[in-house]
This record gives sequence, C-alpha cells and structure tokens, in this order.
Amino acid sequence: MKSLKPIKGANRQSRRRLELKDELMLAFAPTAVVLVVFAFVEILSRQRLLFASLASSAFLIYLDPGHGTNTVRTLLISQMTAAIIGLVTFVFLGPSYLAGGLAMILTIVLMIVADVVHPPAVATSLSFAFKAGNENNLILFALALGIILVLVLLQRFLLWLLTRLRRK
Repeated sequence: MKSLKPIKGANRQSRRRLELKDELMLAFAPTAVVLVVFAFVEILSRQRLLFASLASSAFLIYLDPGHGTNTVRTLLISQMTAAIIGLVTFVFLGPSYLAGGLAMILTIVLMIVADVVHPPAVATSLSFAFKAGNENNLILFALALGIILVLVLLQRFLLWLLTRLRRK
C-alpha cells in the first residue's frame, strides 16, 4: 500500500501492512470512538463542526499509532491550544476571516515552536474562530478530546496484541 510508505528520501520506515481483517479491526476502534463522541456532542450541544477535526485525529491514530504526531502529549497540547486560540480570536474579533486566519497562523506557529505538530488542530482553531458559541463548548471539546486520547492507548494496545497473536 503506497499510502503507508514514507515519501522518497524520507528517513523513516513504512508502517507494516497488516492483513485486511486486522486493518479493519484497527480502523473499527477509531470509527466507533468518533461515533461515540458525536453522540456525546449531540446530547450536550448542537456544535457538531467544532468536533470534526477529532475525526481526522482518530483516523491518523489508526494510520500510524506509533507516530509522534499521534502521541497523547502532541494531541492534547495541539488540540487544546488550537481550541483556546480559536475561542480567543472569536471573542475579540468575532466570527470573521481575520479571526480564522489569525487563529490558524498562531496555532501553526505554536505547534512548531512547542514541537506538537498535529495537522487536524489547524481545523480545530478555525472551527472555534468561526463559530465558538460559548466557553462551555471548550469544556465539551476537552471531554471529547479525552475520549480520543483513550483511543491512542487502545490503538497501541491493539497493535501490541495483534503482534503478539501473529507470533504464535
């Protein structure tokens, strides 16, 4: 599978392709978690788009759970920083392109400086900058992010388990 291989010249090994059954099992966990997050959000809020970037995070976790982009630290810091930056720009500038652009730029710079680059966080900053609603959405987002962080641990456990079962 070409999409699992590093680009030419990259100093990185490709993720080993598993059997189709195992790949589907790994993809099931992020899908189920995202659906639970969406149900959770639907019960507590109508701000569905604020959580769309978490679906991208979940799929990245499936794709390469061992990558630095998908660590608990990186996910937590990048996504929460992006949400806070987006909310702050929304509060001071209103739902505007200026707020979105500033939120995006600040998020990218801070992710690079703090070495917590997680691309879906850019979408998080834009979502909050364009339609933050209120501060309660930030708390709800943090709870949903916590569920995604559990997914990181679940994916690592599933990979460990699959590797162990394949050795037998």
